[in-house]
Amino acid sequence: MSAAQEAGEGKDEDFFARRAAARARLDALDPAKNGENGADPLRKDWFEAVYEDAAGDAACVPWAHLAPHPLILSFAGLQLAGEREAFSGLRVLDVGCGLGDNAEFFASLGARVCAFDFVAGAVEWARGRFPQSAVDYRVADLFAPPPEWLGAFDLVNECYTLQALAPDLVPEALGALARVLRPGGAMLLVARARDEGEAAADPPWPLPPGVFAQAEAAGLEPAAIEDVAPAGALATRHWRALLRRAPA
Repeated sequence: MSAAQEAGEGKDEDFFARRAAARARLDALDPAKNGENGADPLRKDWFEAVYEDAAGDAACVPWAHLAPHPLILSFAGLQLAGEREAFSGLRVLDVGCGLGDNAEFFASLGARVCAFDFVAGAVEWARGRFPQSAVDYRVADLFAPPPEWLGAFDLVNECYTLQALAPDLVPEALGALARVLRPGGAMLLVARARDEGEAAADPPWPLPPGVFAQAEAAGLEPAAIEDVAPAGALATRHWRALLRRAPA
C-alpha cells in the first residue's frame, strides 16, 4: 500500500469504491448484523477482522477518515478562543483510537495524550502512521483499564466508541470512563444521535437522549449538550456533549 493509497488520495472515487466493497464484506461477517452477537458482545473478533481485512488500506476501515473528527476540531476551536493554552499540559485519554487522527490532534495542541484501542492491529497501524509521535499508544480494554489510569486524566475523548457497543453495555462503559477521569475532569462525547423511541436495530447504535441520564448515574454531569443537525461533513444527526466528573 503506497503512501498515496494510505491517505485515500484525497478520498477520490476509488477510495470510496474500496470503502463500499469493504463495508459489504464486513457487514456479512458482523455478528451484530446477523443476530449472532451473544457469544461476543464486544465484537472483538469482528473488529480484529476489520483491520486484518484492510491490509493497510485505510479505505477499508469504515470509521477511518484520516483527519480529526469535525466536531472535535470545532470543540477545540471554541476552547482555544477562550484561552490560548487551553490544552497545554492536559492529560488526555483518547478512547478507541483507531488510526490515531484524533489523538494526534490533541497532541498537536500541547496535550499529553494516551490513546488506546482493544485491537492490536489498530494500535500498530497508528504507531506506523505517526512514527515520531509523542502520543502513548496502548492496547487496552475499556472495561478493565490499567490501574494507573484510574483518576488520572483531565479530559477523555470519546468519539464513536459508545455507539459501537450494544445498548445494554453503555451504562457500564460510562462508569469505566468516569473512573479514569480525575475529580473535576471532563469527557467529550461525540456520537450519532436518535430520538428516545426511535429503533436502532444494528450497529452503529445511535445514542438516545437517555444516555445523559445514564451518564449522570455513572457520575458524569452534563455541562453542555448539543444536538447537531446533519450538515457539511456530518451526514447524520449527532450529539456533542461535555460531561464532567464531580470535584472531590
